[in-house]
Amino acid sequence: MKIGILKETSANESRVALVPAHIPALLKRDFSVLVEKGAGYAAGYEDEAYLEKGARLHSAKEILQEADIVCVVRGAAARDDGEALASSLNSKQILIGMLEPYQPHKAFDELLKKKVTSFSLELIPRTTRAQSMDVLSSMANLAGYKSVLLAAETSPKMFPMMMTAAGTIPASKVFVLGVGVAGLQAIATAKRLGALVFAYDVRSEVKDQVLSLGAKFVEFDLESASGEGGYAKQMDEAYYEKQRQLMLETIKDMDVVVTTANIPGKKAPTLVTTAMIEAMAPGSVIIDLAAERGGNCEGTKPGETVMINGVAVVGPLNIPSTLAFNASALYSKNMTTFIDNLFDKESFDLRRDDDIVAATMITENGQITNERASQWIGGSQ
Repeated sequence: MKIGILKETSANESRVALVPAHIPALLKRDFSVLVEKGAGYAAGYEDEAYLEKGARLHSAKEILQEADIVCVVRGAAARDDGEALASSLNSKQILIGMLEPYQPHKAFDELLKKKVTSFSLELIPRTTRAQSMDVLSSMANLAGYKSVLLAAETSPKMFPMMMTAAGTIPASKVFVLGVGVAGLQAIATAKRLGALVFAYDVRSEVKDQVLSLGAKFVEFDLESASGEGGYAKQMDEAYYEKQRQLMLETIKDMDVVVTTANIPGKKAPTLVTTAMIEAMAPGSVIIDLAAERGGNCEGTKPGETVMINGVAVVGPLNIPSTLAFNASALYSKNMTTFIDNLFDKESFDLRRDDDIVAATMITENGQITNERASQWIGGSQ
Protein backbone atom coordinates (compact mmCIF):
# COMPACT_ATOMS: atom_id res chain seq x y z
CA MET A 1 0.00 0.00 0.00
CA LYS A 2 1.40 3.39 -1.01
CA ILE A 3 1.39 6.44 1.23
CA GLY A 4 1.68 9.81 -0.51
CA ILE A 5 3.00 12.97 1.14
CA LEU A 6 2.19 16.25 -0.58
CA LYS A 7 3.75 19.66 -0.21
CA GLU A 8 1.39 21.95 1.66
CA THR A 9 -0.06 24.74 -0.45
CA SER A 10 -2.15 26.64 2.10
CA ALA A 11 -1.03 30.18 2.80
CA ASN A 12 1.69 30.46 5.48
CA GLU A 13 1.82 26.69 5.98
CA SER A 14 5.37 25.39 6.44
CA ARG A 15 4.74 22.00 8.03
CA VAL A 16 4.95 18.64 6.32
CA ALA A 17 2.80 15.60 7.15
CA LEU A 18 5.67 13.09 7.45
CA VAL A 19 9.31 13.53 8.44
CA PRO A 20 12.13 11.20 7.38
CA ALA A 21 12.65 9.70 10.85
CA HIS A 22 9.25 7.98 10.77
CA ILE A 23 9.54 6.38 7.34
CA PRO A 24 11.35 3.17 8.45
CA ALA A 25 8.45 2.23 10.74
CA LEU A 26 6.03 2.50 7.82
CA LEU A 27 8.30 0.45 5.57
CA LYS A 28 8.38 -2.31 8.19
CA ARG A 29 4.59 -2.45 7.95
CA ASP A 30 4.95 -3.05 4.18
CA PHE A 31 3.89 0.46 3.22
CA SER A 32 5.83 2.30 0.55
CA VAL A 33 6.24 6.08 0.89
CA LEU A 34 6.01 8.57 -1.97
CA VAL A 35 7.04 12.14 -1.16
CA GLU A 36 6.52 15.17 -3.36
CA LYS A 37 9.80 16.84 -4.25
CA GLY A 38 10.46 19.73 -1.88
CA ALA A 39 7.63 18.78 0.46
CA GLY A 40 9.77 19.16 3.56
CA TYR A 41 12.01 22.08 2.60
CA ALA A 42 10.01 24.76 4.40
CA ALA A 43 10.12 22.72 7.60
CA GLY A 44 13.85 22.00 7.36
CA TYR A 45 13.73 18.49 5.86
CA GLU A 46 15.62 17.98 2.60
CA ASP A 47 14.71 15.55 -0.17
CA GLU A 48 17.95 13.64 0.41
CA ALA A 49 16.88 12.84 3.97
CA TYR A 50 13.68 11.23 2.68
CA LEU A 51 15.61 9.20 0.11
CA GLU A 52 18.08 7.99 2.75
CA LYS A 53 15.20 6.64 4.85
CA GLY A 54 13.67 4.74 1.93
CA ALA A 55 11.07 7.10 0.46
CA ARG A 56 10.68 7.78 -3.25
CA LEU A 57 10.39 11.28 -4.67
CA HIS A 58 7.61 12.07 -7.14
CA SER A 59 5.64 15.00 -8.49
CA ALA A 60 2.31 15.90 -6.91
CA LYS A 61 0.51 14.64 -10.02
CA GLU A 62 2.21 11.25 -9.80
CA ILE A 63 1.43 10.92 -6.11
CA LEU A 64 -2.24 11.74 -6.63
CA GLN A 65 -2.38 9.04 -9.31
CA GLU A 66 -0.48 6.31 -7.45
CA ALA A 67 -1.03 6.75 -3.70
CA ASP A 68 -3.56 4.66 -1.82
CA ILE A 69 -3.34 7.02 1.16
CA VAL A 70 -2.76 10.78 0.84
CA CYS A 71 -1.48 12.45 4.01
CA VAL A 72 -1.67 16.20 4.49
CA VAL A 73 -1.46 18.77 7.27
CA ARG A 74 -4.20 21.21 6.28
CA GLY A 75 -5.47 19.82 3.04
CA ALA A 76 -9.19 19.39 2.64
CA ALA A 77 -10.93 22.45 3.97
CA ALA A 78 -8.09 24.70 5.03
CA ARG A 79 -8.14 27.10 2.09
CA ASP A 80 -9.58 27.31 -1.43
CA ASP A 81 -7.01 24.81 -2.66
CA GLY A 82 -8.65 22.15 -0.53
CA GLU A 83 -11.39 21.81 -3.12
CA ALA A 84 -8.80 21.22 -5.84
CA LEU A 85 -7.09 18.52 -3.80
CA ALA A 86 -10.37 16.76 -3.02
CA SER A 87 -11.39 16.80 -6.67
CA SER A 88 -8.07 15.13 -7.59
CA LEU A 89 -8.79 12.03 -5.48
CA ASN A 90 -10.81 8.94 -6.32
CA SER A 91 -13.00 6.40 -4.56
CA LYS A 92 -10.14 4.00 -3.94
CA GLN A 93 -8.07 6.56 -2.04
CA ILE A 94 -7.94 7.57 1.60
CA LEU A 95 -7.30 11.14 2.73
CA ILE A 96 -5.88 11.80 6.21
CA GLY A 97 -5.18 15.19 7.73
CA MET A 98 -6.57 18.13 9.65
CA LEU A 99 -9.69 18.64 7.53
CA GLU A 100 -11.30 21.36 9.67
CA PRO A 101 -14.75 19.72 9.71
CA TYR A 102 -16.37 22.44 11.80
CA GLN A 103 -18.09 24.20 8.92
CA PRO A 104 -19.38 23.52 5.39
CA HIS A 105 -16.81 23.73 2.62
CA LYS A 106 -16.84 22.84 -1.05
CA ALA A 107 -13.97 20.41 -0.42
CA PHE A 108 -16.42 18.12 1.39
CA ASP A 109 -18.75 18.24 -1.58
CA GLU A 110 -15.89 16.92 -3.71
CA LEU A 111 -14.93 14.21 -1.19
CA LEU A 112 -18.53 13.00 -1.19
CA LYS A 113 -18.86 13.26 -4.97
CA LYS A 114 -15.65 11.28 -5.53
CA LYS A 115 -16.57 8.79 -2.77
CA VAL A 116 -13.23 9.35 -1.04
CA THR A 117 -12.68 7.83 2.40
CA SER A 118 -11.44 10.63 4.63
CA PHE A 119 -10.25 10.98 8.22
CA SER A 120 -10.08 14.23 10.17
CA LEU A 121 -7.40 14.12 12.86
CA GLU A 122 -8.98 16.95 14.86
CA LEU A 123 -11.61 14.41 15.91
CA ILE A 124 -9.16 12.10 17.68
CA PRO A 125 -10.90 11.25 20.99
CA ARG A 126 -9.35 12.48 24.22
CA THR A 127 -8.60 9.01 25.59
CA THR A 128 -5.46 7.46 27.00
CA ARG A 129 -5.05 5.11 24.04
CA ALA A 130 -5.36 7.96 21.57
CA GLN A 131 -2.86 10.32 23.22
CA SER A 132 -0.06 9.40 20.83
CA MET A 133 -2.31 10.39 17.88
CA ASP A 134 -3.68 13.62 19.34
CA VAL A 135 -2.60 16.29 16.84
CA LEU A 136 -4.52 19.06 18.59
CA SER A 137 -2.58 18.54 21.81
CA SER A 138 0.72 18.32 19.93
CA MET A 139 0.10 21.59 18.12
CA ALA A 140 -1.42 23.34 21.16
CA ASN A 141 1.70 22.55 23.16
CA LEU A 142 3.83 24.45 20.65
CA ALA A 143 1.31 27.29 20.38
CA GLY A 144 1.35 27.82 24.14
CA TYR A 145 5.13 28.05 24.15
CA LYS A 146 5.35 30.43 21.20
CA SER A 147 2.53 32.66 22.49
CA VAL A 148 4.65 33.68 25.47
CA LEU A 149 7.63 34.41 23.26
CA LEU A 150 5.40 36.63 21.11
CA ALA A 151 4.22 38.40 24.24
CA ALA A 152 7.78 38.92 25.47
CA GLU A 153 8.81 40.30 22.09
CA THR A 154 5.81 42.63 21.90
CA SER A 155 5.90 43.88 25.49
CA PRO A 156 8.05 46.91 26.36
CA LYS A 157 8.76 45.25 29.71
CA MET A 158 11.14 42.48 30.73
CA PHE A 159 9.63 39.31 32.13
CA PRO A 160 12.07 38.49 34.97
CA MET A 161 12.79 40.62 38.01
CA MET A 162 16.27 42.12 37.74
CA MET A 163 18.28 43.92 40.41
CA THR A 164 20.74 46.42 38.98
CA ALA A 165 22.88 49.28 40.26
CA ALA A 166 20.33 51.64 38.73
CA GLY A 167 17.42 50.05 40.55
CA THR A 168 15.22 46.95 40.67
CA ILE A 169 13.10 45.97 37.67
CA PRO A 170 9.93 44.18 38.83
CA ALA A 171 8.84 40.95 37.18
CA SER A 172 6.04 41.15 34.63
CA LYS A 173 2.65 39.78 35.57
CA VAL A 174 1.30 37.24 33.08
CA PHE A 175 -2.30 36.02 33.15
CA VAL A 176 -3.18 32.85 31.22
CA LEU A 177 -6.85 32.30 30.43
CA GLY A 178 -7.62 28.65 29.77
CA VAL A 179 -5.59 25.84 31.30
CA GLY A 180 -5.62 23.24 28.55
CA VAL A 181 -2.51 21.97 26.80
CA ALA A 182 -1.70 25.39 25.33
CA GLY A 183 -2.39 27.16 28.60
CA LEU A 184 -0.21 24.85 30.65
CA GLN A 185 2.70 25.29 28.26
CA ALA A 186 2.19 29.07 28.31
CA ILE A 187 2.31 29.00 32.09
CA ALA A 188 5.48 26.90 32.13
CA THR A 189 7.18 29.10 29.53
CA ALA A 190 6.29 32.35 31.29
CA LYS A 191 7.62 30.91 34.55
CA ARG A 192 10.88 29.92 32.85
CA LEU A 193 11.22 33.50 31.63
CA GLY A 194 10.87 34.73 35.21
CA ALA A 195 7.37 36.23 35.15
CA LEU A 196 4.82 36.18 37.94
CA VAL A 197 2.17 33.92 36.47
CA PHE A 198 -1.55 33.74 37.20
CA ALA A 199 -4.08 31.46 35.51
CA TYR A 200 -7.81 30.94 35.32
CA ASP A 201 -10.02 28.21 33.90
CA VAL A 202 -13.73 27.48 34.20
CA ARG A 203 -12.76 23.90 35.09
CA SER A 204 -11.87 24.05 38.77
CA GLU A 205 -10.16 20.65 38.70
CA VAL A 206 -7.15 22.07 36.84
CA LYS A 207 -6.10 24.10 39.89
CA ASP A 208 -3.55 21.50 41.01
CA GLN A 209 -1.89 21.53 37.59
CA VAL A 210 -1.52 25.31 37.75
CA LEU A 211 -0.06 25.19 41.24
CA SER A 212 2.37 22.43 40.25
CA LEU A 213 3.91 24.80 37.69
CA GLY A 214 4.45 27.50 40.29
CA ALA A 215 1.63 29.77 39.15
CA LYS A 216 -1.31 31.14 41.13
CA PHE A 217 -4.78 29.88 40.28
CA VAL A 218 -7.34 32.69 40.20
CA GLU A 219 -10.72 31.59 41.53
CA PHE A 220 -14.07 33.26 40.86
CA ASP A 221 -17.42 32.50 42.44
CA LEU A 222 -18.73 30.56 39.44
CA GLU A 223 -19.86 26.98 38.84
CA SER A 224 -17.44 24.64 37.09
CA ALA A 225 -17.91 24.36 33.32
CA SER A 226 -16.17 21.05 32.76
CA GLY A 227 -17.25 19.29 29.59
CA GLU A 228 -16.53 16.04 27.77
CA GLY A 229 -13.08 15.00 26.64
CA GLY A 230 -11.23 17.47 28.87
CA TYR A 231 -12.77 20.51 27.15
CA ALA A 232 -14.81 23.26 28.74
CA LYS A 233 -18.48 23.14 27.81
CA GLN A 234 -20.34 26.13 26.40
CA MET A 235 -22.30 28.08 29.01
CA ASP A 236 -25.10 30.63 28.69
CA GLU A 237 -24.49 34.35 28.24
CA ALA A 238 -25.40 35.13 31.88
CA TYR A 239 -22.51 32.94 33.00
CA TYR A 240 -20.03 34.68 30.69
CA GLU A 241 -21.27 38.13 31.72
CA LYS A 242 -20.68 37.39 35.41
CA GLN A 243 -17.31 35.90 34.54
CA ARG A 244 -16.30 39.05 32.66
CA GLN A 245 -17.33 41.28 35.58
CA LEU A 246 -15.16 39.30 37.99
CA MET A 247 -12.27 39.09 35.58
CA LEU A 248 -11.92 42.82 35.01
CA GLU A 249 -10.49 43.36 38.47
CA THR A 250 -7.78 40.77 37.82
CA ILE A 251 -6.88 41.74 34.27
CA LYS A 252 -6.41 45.44 34.92
CA ASP A 253 -3.24 44.72 36.94
CA MET A 254 -1.63 42.41 34.34
CA ASP A 255 1.18 43.23 31.93
CA VAL A 256 0.43 40.28 29.62
CA VAL A 257 -2.71 38.24 29.00
CA VAL A 258 -2.66 35.01 26.97
CA THR A 259 -6.08 33.63 26.00
CA THR A 260 -6.42 30.00 24.92
CA ALA A 261 -10.13 29.12 25.22
CA ASN A 262 -11.48 27.09 22.31
CA ILE A 263 -14.57 24.89 22.04
CA PRO A 264 -14.50 22.40 19.12
CA GLY A 265 -17.12 23.24 16.53
CA LYS A 266 -18.10 26.49 18.24
CA LYS A 267 -17.05 30.12 17.99
CA ALA A 268 -14.48 30.94 20.66
CA PRO A 269 -16.09 32.52 23.74
CA THR A 270 -15.44 36.22 24.36
CA LEU A 271 -13.52 36.43 27.62
CA VAL A 272 -11.78 39.80 27.38
CA THR A 273 -14.01 42.79 26.71
CA THR A 274 -13.11 46.24 25.46
CA ALA A 275 -13.75 47.52 28.99
CA MET A 276 -11.11 45.12 30.34
CA ILE A 277 -8.62 46.20 27.70
CA GLU A 278 -9.19 49.86 28.48
CA ALA A 279 -8.63 49.14 32.17
CA MET A 280 -5.15 47.75 31.46
CA ALA A 281 -2.10 50.00 31.52
CA PRO A 282 -0.74 51.28 28.19
CA GLY A 283 2.03 49.00 26.98
CA SER A 284 0.22 45.86 28.10
CA VAL A 285 -0.09 42.96 25.67
CA ILE A 286 -2.82 40.42 24.88
CA ILE A 287 -2.03 37.31 22.81
CA ASP A 288 -5.26 35.76 21.55
CA LEU A 289 -4.63 32.12 20.60
CA ALA A 290 -8.28 31.73 19.64
CA ALA A 291 -8.02 34.33 16.86
CA GLU A 292 -8.71 31.75 14.14
CA ARG A 293 -11.97 30.75 15.86
CA GLY A 294 -13.30 34.28 16.30
CA GLY A 295 -11.10 35.27 19.21
CA ASN A 296 -11.44 35.39 23.00
CA CYS A 297 -10.89 39.14 22.96
CA GLU A 298 -13.10 41.93 21.67
CA GLY A 299 -11.15 43.78 19.02
CA THR A 300 -9.04 40.83 17.93
CA LYS A 301 -8.31 40.82 14.21
CA PRO A 302 -6.96 37.49 12.92
CA GLY A 303 -3.39 37.87 11.68
CA GLU A 304 -3.04 41.45 12.94
CA THR A 305 -1.89 43.45 15.95
CA VAL A 306 -4.46 46.04 17.01
CA MET A 307 -3.73 48.89 19.43
CA ILE A 308 -6.61 49.66 21.81
CA ASN A 309 -6.01 52.43 24.32
CA GLY A 310 -2.27 51.68 24.21
CA VAL A 311 -2.75 47.92 24.65
CA ALA A 312 -1.47 45.60 21.89
CA VAL A 313 -4.03 42.92 20.99
CA VAL A 314 -2.26 40.28 18.91
CA GLY A 315 -4.25 37.75 16.86
CA PRO A 316 -1.66 35.22 15.59
CA LEU A 317 -2.59 32.63 12.97
CA ASN A 318 -1.25 29.09 12.66
CA ILE A 319 1.44 29.46 15.32
CA PRO A 320 2.62 25.82 15.04
CA SER A 321 3.72 26.50 11.47
CA THR A 322 6.21 29.08 12.78
CA LEU A 323 7.90 26.16 14.56
CA ALA A 324 7.63 23.96 11.50
CA PHE A 325 10.57 21.64 12.18
CA ASN A 326 9.30 20.51 15.58
CA ALA A 327 5.63 20.79 14.65
CA SER A 328 6.17 18.51 11.66
CA ALA A 329 8.01 15.94 13.78
CA LEU A 330 5.17 15.81 16.31
CA TYR A 331 2.47 15.76 13.65
CA SER A 332 4.34 13.03 11.76
CA LYS A 333 4.48 10.85 14.87
CA ASN A 334 0.75 11.37 15.43
CA MET A 335 0.12 10.52 11.77
CA THR A 336 2.21 7.33 11.67
CA THR A 337 0.68 6.07 14.91
CA PHE A 338 -2.79 6.76 13.51
CA ILE A 339 -2.00 4.87 10.28
CA ASP A 340 -0.60 1.95 12.28
CA ASN A 341 -3.90 1.74 14.18
CA LEU A 342 -6.04 2.29 11.07
CA PHE A 343 -5.50 -1.07 9.40
CA ASP A 344 -5.61 -4.71 10.33
CA LYS A 345 -2.05 -5.95 10.80
CA GLU A 346 -2.43 -8.75 8.27
CA SER A 347 -5.00 -7.74 5.67
CA PHE A 348 -4.76 -3.94 5.43
CA ASP A 349 -8.53 -3.80 5.95
CA LEU A 350 -9.83 -0.68 7.70
CA ARG A 351 -10.60 -1.31 11.37
CA ARG A 352 -14.04 0.30 11.24
CA ASP A 353 -15.01 -1.12 14.64
CA ASP A 354 -12.10 0.66 16.36
CA ASP A 355 -13.29 3.64 18.41
CA ILE A 356 -10.53 5.95 17.15
CA VAL A 357 -11.15 5.01 13.52
CA ALA A 358 -14.90 5.47 13.92
CA ALA A 359 -14.49 8.84 15.64
CA THR A 360 -12.25 10.30 12.94
CA MET A 361 -13.81 8.95 9.74
CA ILE A 362 -15.67 11.77 7.95
CA THR A 363 -16.69 10.39 4.56
CA GLU A 364 -16.92 6.99 2.87
CA ASN A 365 -18.77 5.78 -0.24
CA GLY A 366 -20.27 9.21 -0.85
CA GLN A 367 -21.75 9.51 2.65
CA ILE A 368 -20.91 11.51 5.77
CA THR A 369 -20.17 8.75 8.24
CA ASN A 370 -19.56 10.84 11.34
CA GLU A 371 -22.62 11.99 13.29
CA ARG A 372 -20.77 14.92 14.88
CA ALA A 373 -19.33 16.03 11.55
CA SER A 374 -22.73 15.82 9.86
CA GLN A 375 -23.91 18.59 12.18
CA TRP A 376 -21.10 20.85 10.95
CA ILE A 377 -20.50 20.00 7.30
CA GLY A 378 -23.88 18.62 6.26
CA GLY A 379 -24.88 22.01 4.92
CA SER A 380 -22.24 21.79 2.20
CA GLN A 381 -24.20 19.18 0.29
